[in-house]
Amino acid sequence: MADTISLNHKLLDSIRADDYSGFDPFDSLNSKILKATPLYKSAWIRLAWLQFGKRSPVNFRQLLRVPKKRNPKGVGLFISGLIQDYLRTGSLEYLEEAKKLANWLLTERSDQKKWQHSCWGYHFDWQARAFYVPAGKPNIITTCYVARALYELGTLTADKHLIEIALDSAYFISKTLFTKSSGRSFYAYIPGETAFVHNASLWGAAWCAFAGKQLGDDQLVIQSCEVARQSVQEQSMNGSWVYGALHHHQFIDGFHTGYNLEALLLLRDATSNGEFDDCIQMGYDYYVNTFFTEDGTVSYYNNQVYPIDMHSVAQAIFTLLKVGGTKKDLELCEKIITRAKETLYLPNKGQFIYQKTRRFKNKINYTRWTQAWAYSSLAFYNRYRAEKNHAEN
Repeated sequence: MADTISLNHKLLDSIRADDYSGFDPFDSLNSKILKATPLYKSAWIRLAWLQFGKRSPVNFRQLLRVPKKRNPKGVGLFISGLIQDYLRTGSLEYLEEAKKLANWLLTERSDQKKWQHSCWGYHFDWQARAFYVPAGKPNIITTCYVARALYELGTLTADKHLIEIALDSAYFISKTLFTKSSGRSFYAYIPGETAFVHNASLWGAAWCAFAGKQLGDDQLVIQSCEVARQSVQEQSMNGSWVYGALHHHQFIDGFHTGYNLEALLLLRDATSNGEFDDCIQMGYDYYVNTFFTEDGTVSYYNNQVYPIDMHSVAQAIFTLLKVGGTKKDLELCEKIITRAKETLYLPNKGQFIYQKTRRFKNKINYTRWTQAWAYSSLAFYNRYRAEKNHAEN
């Protein structure tokens, strides 16, 4: 454990050195060069440009004048990690740092006049096959991760303002993102779109259920359970979920499966509703039996290991310890951390690489996708392990 604490200290130092800013796999559309040309108006050019930036093992961002920036979701993850380090050590340094980042997040809320309630988006334009999202347009995943971090910090520091802002985001999800389409009831990823994605809908359901309980709003809880049941109904007999309903979403990967399970667990705990227990257990059994190799490597997909990605490792830590939590789960968690250090860690830089494929390593330093997830998950592991050791001694 001492080794993982030291590792996370080095990782946090490298993050602080960049003031929590950095590059992202999806930030290529921030290129000042591309934006200065008419090509930017083409959805296909935007998609191709973004995919080139994501897939290239060579970082062309400085050449293409893509600036390093803070990402709201990444900052939410950093706050969560800092809280874990504070709870483990009692050092107010972590708490003060988390407060400063929280103040920044309050300035980054999406247009409140337009959306009425607290919500957050990415710091870059984002082109997917199904939709285009301009920078700052709120999305459900960023909103949930930011709101959870602000709520936890507000609770620790007795800051009612942070708590109110965090819980208010549930009304954005409920009023703006609740969608009925093609016979389904779900929370959309972004306003105005009808693409059904399980992890996005389930995280929205989890947060609305939690917020509804805190606010005493039964309608929020009822709606969230209705939404969760949609994904439960579409869980496969073997416990798996495809990513979403569109034809190009028919894949099964590890970290989104982990998202689904963690979200359902939060919803179950918030509502004390046991109706999802069998779904969680079946999904967890599938997860543990599918996404880990004998040596502790975390597989990206259900049918192939590569790419090996720290994002998958980080979510595995959360899923194994939160949804599982047995001695066997902890042993597997320790095994995958050891393997991640062997395959993805750069000790001379104190950082993790983006991905390892069969042919090469992509060593680009991605702050939100890689370092934020690595720091937050390892801080959670360190606190979990410290508390377990204390209980056993």
